[in-house]
Amino acid sequence: MTPSEPGREPRRILTRASWPEHRRIGTILRQETTGGILLMIAALVAIVWANSPASDSYFALRDFEIGIESLHLRLSLGAWAADGILAIFFFLVGLELKHEFVDGDLKDPARALVPVAAAFGGVAVPALIYTLVNLGDAEMLRGWAIPTATDIAFAVAVLAIIGSSLPSALRIFLLTLAVVDDLIAIVIIALFYSDDIHGVSLGLFLIPVALYAVLVQSHPRWFAERLWAPWLILLPIGIVAWALLHEAGIHATIAGVVLGFTVPVRRKDPAAGPGKGLAMTFEHNYRPLSTGVAVPVFAFFAAGVNVGGFDGLAHALLSPVALGIILGLVLGKPVGIVLTTFLLTRFTRATLDDSVRWGDMTGVGILAGIGFTVSLLVAELSFGLGHVHNDEAKVGILAASLLAALLASVILVPRNRRYRLIEEAERRDTDRDGVPDLWDSAPLDPTIATPRDPDA
Repeated sequence: MTPSEPGREPRRILTRASWPEHRRIGTILRQETTGGILLMIAALVAIVWANSPASDSYFALRDFEIGIESLHLRLSLGAWAADGILAIFFFLVGLELKHEFVDGDLKDPARALVPVAAAFGGVAVPALIYTLVNLGDAEMLRGWAIPTATDIAFAVAVLAIIGSSLPSALRIFLLTLAVVDDLIAIVIIALFYSDDIHGVSLGLFLIPVALYAVLVQSHPRWFAERLWAPWLILLPIGIVAWALLHEAGIHATIAGVVLGFTVPVRRKDPAAGPGKGLAMTFEHNYRPLSTGVAVPVFAFFAAGVNVGGFDGLAHALLSPVALGIILGLVLGKPVGIVLTTFLLTRFTRATLDDSVRWGDMTGVGILAGIGFTVSLLVAELSFGLGHVHNDEAKVGILAASLLAALLASVILVPRNRRYRLIEEAERRDTDRDGVPDLWDSAPLDPTIATPRDPDA
């Protein structure tokens, strides 16, 4: 289909999702907003404490070791936050990825093409920029993946703070892009930041994973209806899997992703009727734990860096590591995302949805340059906790995230009036059936919009 064909409209991209998906995404983003604000507070406390007269106590707390030495699990609190508690966040990432592939935008190749391609563009360009800035220094080049990540919680918190009501199509695009971004980050961590793989431990890791998969696949309703069951039965199995993957030399948070992928998305019992599967139940139950506890705790231990006053801050900001990260996130992310999307519209002869403009896409691309949680994790994996380059990377990540938030605000805030009009139209429900009119009257052409789901 091309624009030149008479009587045929060009294919539209970044259209509204189905009403159930729209509603699900809205719930997720509201929770992520709260988590993003908590993340900001935790990071701010860490930065202030690390640069206060009591800074020694912060680093003593971060470096305090606890655990079982004989099991190779005596780690600092900072390492436990990065390797252990962040596995909860990655478990939610696994659930979200599974849902997207089975019932979300990534299920439909036509809808998945744009966010997937944009995510790859938003990873490749920042990595290239960082590499060019640090070319010639093998140690600094280890951080090439730091500016490739997008922090969706931080990004939607910024949207909440600036009062921007992005059209639903753009919000879903941003979340889907961040989900694919997380998947790419997971692959990068597994392939490039794993040390001396131990085959025996890796093989043993598959045993608790298989047991976990059998339990959740064979008894999804039983685990969904009993709040205590996942904690007393599935959690111990998950901890064993985590410990074995840690022993295998692969970053242990990947265990959370693998376990998340085993959870069924759809109900298997036809007698139960339509409804959410175990993956959505787990997502609803445990996302507050991830956004409200796991990520802020990790941010508290990861964001603290003593910049050594203004001179030290200036030196860190001008270091090749920080410059590569800042340019990668603030410049590379929007260039990669917007340019890839633009090329797709040209090569496929498609057009943006009526609610989206290229200026909106630019603002979202810059917003995606807020790389915090995963960027801080990759920085630690690249250089090690307490390394001078890791401190420079932290400064670069914090500066880039702040700069990206400010630049996105400059672009998006003046558009708020138009966004509010679009939001009002999306909420209008004249027949008061609980489904807004735009979804009631959605055309059947899936390239223009997705019709209302009759099973919702």
